[in-house]
Amino acid sequence: MKHSIYATLLSASLLVLASAPATAAPTAKTAAITVNGKSIPQSRADTLLAAQVAQGQTDTPQLRNAVREELIRREALVQEAEKKGMEKKPEVQTQLAMTRQNVLIGAYLQDFVKSHPVTDEMIKNEYDSLSKTLGDKEYKARHILVDNEDDAKAIIEKLNKGEKFEDLAKQSKDPGSKDKGGDLGWANQAAYVKPFSEAMTKLEKGKFTAAPVKSDFGWHVIQLDDVRDLKAPSLDEIKPQLTQRLQQQMVEKHILELRTKAKVE
Repeated sequence: MKHSIYATLLSASLLVLASAPATAAPTAKTAAITVNGKSIPQSRADTLLAAQVAQGQTDTPQLRNAVREELIRREALVQEAEKKGMEKKPEVQTQLAMTRQNVLIGAYLQDFVKSHPVTDEMIKNEYDSLSKTLGDKEYKARHILVDNEDDAKAIIEKLNKGEKFEDLAKQSKDPGSKDKGGDLGWANQAAYVKPFSEAMTKLEKGKFTAAPVKSDFGWHVIQLDDVRDLKAPSLDEIKPQLTQRLQQQMVEKHILELRTKAKVE
């Protein structure tokens, strides 16, 4: 029922660009390599080195030697595979075709993101929208989740008679909170489904809902323990995450547009 709002809204990675080729060029060219009389293109060595540097490796003689050794081993293996006609196998041809697709898709999406930069205005608007969604308060709530309204009403009746919320929470079907007295910890309103958050934010501290609250998960009895001001991150703190989120949205929208225009028979 509860979910991480930042995990959802501030996705930190563009998975669709994961297969994009590295474009950063090393500061100096690697030494030319020939294996069994076959020359390995310089661009292949530079690309592999650039990929390592892009992942945080330092461009050192040791790294260049490791890249050189990797290329030699790859070439030796490929030559043996070709001797056995591996590239002619249908399943290998299929995998090669899919790998080619991945490289082309990655290169295209990388170019798309480069030609459609995220502006400061877009980031500011996204931040304002996120701030509005999160609100300015955090809530410490408990709940008891059951399958039907009658069971929820029976729980409320017991609460009105003085039974403890923590004890009644043991019959909740929420495994994450039932053994903690229904405690959901601190969270902002956006961390909950709308019916739950609307009911919770209307409660006074120490009070529970007078009527069951229905959501897609079942019927809730909610108690509000405390409220505090939300310490939201500043725009500068989450600017990189917002930028990536907006990039991802643009990529996903573009992919959907291409899919919609595609003639499929």
